Amino acid sequence: MELIQKVALFFELRSFGVSTWFARKMSIEVSKVRLFFIYASFIALGSPVIVYLAMAFILEHKHIFKLQRRRKSIWEL
Repeated sequence: MELIQKVALFFELRSFGVSTWFARKMSIEVSKVRLFFIYASFIALGSPVIVYLAMAFILEHKHIFKLQRRRKSIWEL
């Protein structure tokens, strides 16, 4: 039982904030996004978990994926 509690604590502390980020972008409640991922995972046999992990990877490394702001002229260096 101790192992299960450690795993649960690990995921609670490091849940990546994907649901919160997605809810803010879509202007909906976080609980609805979490329920969507849970229900979709049961219906689609776990494939939304792959989408969730991909979103988590992008959020953790968004500084790499963020597009550079384009300068208007050479004088804005």
